[in-house]
Amino acid sequence: MDEKLTYKDAGVDTKEGEKAVQLMKEHVKKTFNANVLTGLGSFGSIFKLDLTGINEPILVAGTDGVGTKLKIAFMLDKHDTIGQDCVAMCVNDILCQGAKPLFFLDYIATGKVKAEKVADIVKGVSDGCIIGECALVGGETAEMPDFYADGEYDMAGFAVGVVDRSRIVDGSKIKKGDVLIGLPSSGLHSNGYSLVRKLFFEIMKLRVNDYVADFGRTVGNELIIPTKIYTKACNAVMTKETVNGIIHITGGGFFENIPRIIPEGLGVRINIGSWSILPIFEYIQRCGNIDRNEMFSTFNMGIGMIMVVNKERAESIMDILKEAGEEPCIIGEVVSGEGVCLC
Repeated sequence: MDEKLTYKDAGVDTKEGEKAVQLMKEHVKKTFNANVLTGLGSFGSIFKLDLTGINEPILVAGTDGVGTKLKIAFMLDKHDTIGQDCVAMCVNDILCQGAKPLFFLDYIATGKVKAEKVADIVKGVSDGCIIGECALVGGETAEMPDFYADGEYDMAGFAVGVVDRSRIVDGSKIKKGDVLIGLPSSGLHSNGYSLVRKLFFEIMKLRVNDYVADFGRTVGNELIIPTKIYTKACNAVMTKETVNGIIHITGGGFFENIPRIIPEGLGVRINIGSWSILPIFEYIQRCGNIDRNEMFSTFNMGIGMIMVVNKERAESIMDILKEAGEEPCIIGEVVSGEGVCLC
């Protein structure tokens, strides 16, 4: 072989990767605070712990991805919000243990790096970190030729938070008579997209630019709405009140996620009429002729997070949540028995 083989010949363009790093820097720096001790590009990220008011610090970590919601980003060729979904899936999980988010790292893998697209993805991650009140301290962009379809990518994230041992929320204090305060979701969040894509695009033959009067926007604009992040609400409550349990309604919906923190011998009664189910879920259920239990096993149904609290403190906690910009409502209570009962 006379010609000299280069990495670019094999499908990896390091120059484009360097360009992506330069483009994403402005977004990453927006998330930095005084605790970030390294800049973008270090082999490892260094973060100083601020333990003010914490006597026995416990780290809480979570990792997750976005799932097949990425397909919607590909269909729309819109990539500047999907990063917020990745942050939300990780940060909302660690909030459930009472943790205050500290920092976040992301991983993006694609067949061919396109600097502008990667920068858009990282912009969404940055936006999510600002909402989630954590610093984007590092990440990795992997170019993997022949591994992903043209124009497609995958991403995952990793969040770390801290909580005082005495303030850990693990569900062990939940008791009969506690009430469930629901916090509204912004839409589908990042779960149930395989079912939705099959229904909308295979069975109903909808296109992403089709307008649907039921939810007042195009299919694509509805499905790409970013997952809501609940850091402000959780931090506001945790600094003033005691919460017995926090539940992030993700994959598995109500039936899988609620029992994860309910002590043995106790169950939960959910009053369906206590909140307004978002139009997107009503549309999916009607068009797909989907059973009610299947809906509540797959989707958040308009409730993205639930706090389990002492009944006598519920009103005070609701007031704090409202001050934090939430529209909370009491959606159920803890009862004797087991499982989740929809009433």
